[in-house]
Formats: sequence, structure tokens, C-alpha cells
Amino acid sequence: MKVIRVKMADLNVAQSPDMLITSGLGSCVGVVLYDEGKKIGGMAHVMLPDSSSMRNKTNLAKYADTAMDLLLEKLLKMGADKKRLWAKMAGGAQMFQFNSENDLMKIGARNTEAVKKKLKEFNIPLIAEDIGGSHGRTMEFYTETGKVIIKSVKMGDKEL
Repeated sequence: MKVIRVKMADLNVAQSPDMLITSGLGSCVGVVLYDEGKKIGGMAHVMLPDSSSMRNKTNLAKYADTAMDLLLEKLLKMGADKKRLWAKMAGGAQMFQFNSENDLMKIGARNTEAVKKKLKEFNIPLIAEDIGGSHGRTMEFYTETGKVIIKSVKMGDKEL
């Protein structure tokens, strides 16, 4: 089994028996898409919800709207069947408290909403999530089983 690290604002795809892992999920969202029949999956570590107002769009994995398109494209090129894909996601925390009610500062919630919007657009069911709170997470995804383990210093380990 090969362990493939997905960095912040990054994404990658893998096939069984390899494992994808990303750490440092605070307000960022980790998303896994998986084709159980072919045991092909992908993971994205999304930093920001929307690329439309950004001038520099050289890293498409950074934004939910472009990362989800790219991740799906890579999975389909590997042979995944879009009709069989399901998703799991984690992160989207509010790591810092602000005295403002300004939604722009709620990056975690906005990232979560943006990823869910793309999943709905793709008709990919979200079957499990570990979202919100104020703690960091590490996400491990096993392509052999589709199992996702969320590790957190504050909250311990849990399986999605």
C-alpha cells in the first residue's frame, strides 16, 4: 500500500490498495469521492469556497468550485463511474472567534456549503461528514474499503 499525501490546496486520486491522507484541516474542507465498484477514489483539500473573485487561479485545487470539477475529471479519466460515486467530507471548522457577524469571516462554513453545492450539482450523494466545531482534523482514506478515519487531538479518532 502506498500512502499519498494531499497537501493544503491540493488533490490527488488513487486506486486500491493505496491510501490518501491530508492533515491540517481547520477551516479547510477535505473531500473524498469514491467508486466502490472499481475501488478508485480521490481526495481534495479545499482552502476557499469560490474562485470567481480571485485574480490568480493557477491552483485549481485551492477553491471548492474548481477543485471539485478537477477531482471529478481525474476520477473519470481513471475509469471511475460517476453514477457509483459517493462522497465523505470533514473539516469546515471555525478556528478563530470574531466579534463580527460578517459571513465572509466564516470560511469553514462557506467551504462546507460550497462543496455541498458542487456535490448536489454532480448528483453525488454525501454519505458521511464530520464538519464544524473549532478543532483541527486529519483525514485518512483507504481505497480498499472506502473507510475514512478522522483524527483530532481534541476529539480523538472516528470512522466515517
